[in-house]
Formats: sequence, structure tokens, C-alpha cells
Amino acid sequence: MASMYPPSLTALIEEFEKMPGIGHKSAVRLAFYVMGITDEKARRLADAVLNAKSSIRLCESCQNLTDSSPCGICSDPRRDRGVICVVESPKDLVAMEKTREYKGLYHVLHGAISPMDGVSPEDIKVKELMSRLGPEVEEVIMATNPTVEGEATAMYIARLIKPMGIKITRIAHGIPVGGDIEFADEMTLARAMEGRREI
Repeated sequence: MASMYPPSLTALIEEFEKMPGIGHKSAVRLAFYVMGITDEKARRLADAVLNAKSSIRLCESCQNLTDSSPCGICSDPRRDRGVICVVESPKDLVAMEKTREYKGLYHVLHGAISPMDGVSPEDIKVKELMSRLGPEVEEVIMATNPTVEGEATAMYIARLIKPMGIKITRIAHGIPVGGDIEFADEMTLARAMEGRREI
């Protein structure tokens, strides 16, 4: 079936469709938005994409996305260097920072171990984490997602670190604030009971 759109617009729609979470209707809407903005705004959008692609790299220490290495968190002297929080993705790091509660350092794995998807420990930043674990590190917090892959990754890393005598903790999982117990699954309820604390 022939496209209803000119070839260049069809190509733009197809590129938007390749983005995560963007279906055909959203891709069409974005393409028409781009067509409706001025040439200057379109140029700024294109420049922002190209600039981000050329200047963003991984922090030499924590492996987070940054445009200067070490990143702002790793170079901040106020951060507690004795604690490293391990997360799966840069988005997870941002979520942790939004709490304004955690004052230590991070390590971004860029994935989780998943043999079904062909992701092994060598495919994520485990080796880089291990190289950071010097005598000043007292605790490693495993903040991987509460999925089968996240749990497997946490357990794998914990087994590597344990012989070093470093304290390894796991973030608590359970019922979210505002959630109803009746709608929680058995695993969530079990985790909530394990992670209970005195009030």
C-alpha cells in the first residue's frame, strides 16, 4: 500500500516510530509538529540531538551519562565516598537523586544479567564496579529493579563482593505508598513483610 505522505515525511515518521514508547499515531503527531515549527526551531532541535550524541559519554568512574568526566556527582566533595549505590540505568540514578535522601556515590550497570536475552555479566559494567571497590568503600547498595533479571544481577554482584568484606545491602521492596494491600501480589507482600521496620 502506498504511503499517504511524501517520502521524506514518511521517513521522519518511521524514525520516530523506532523510539521506545512511540507508536504510529505518536510518530505522525511528532512528525507534523516538526513540520509546523520554524526552520530555526527545527535546526535547534537537530543541533541538540547531534550535540548530545557527540558530547555525552560515560563517566570514567560511575559509568553515568555525562558531558564531563568525572561527572558532577563523582567530583562533588560532599558525597559520601564510602557508599556506592548500584543501579541498572541512568534513569534509575535520576530517580534516586530526586529523593534527595541518598548522599553517596553511584554505579550504573547499563543493564541487568539476562541469559534469555543473551546479556551476560561481561555485557554490563560489573568489571568497572569491581575496580572501584577500594578500602574506602564500606557499603554497596544494590538498587537493581525487583525483576528476575534485577534480582539475579544483585545476587551475582553480591557473591563477587562478599569475600572483600564490604557490607552489601539491597533496597527494600514492598507496597507503594498509596497502594492497596488487596491488590498486591504475593511476592510484593512477602518483600514488604521482610522489609518491615519498627515505628
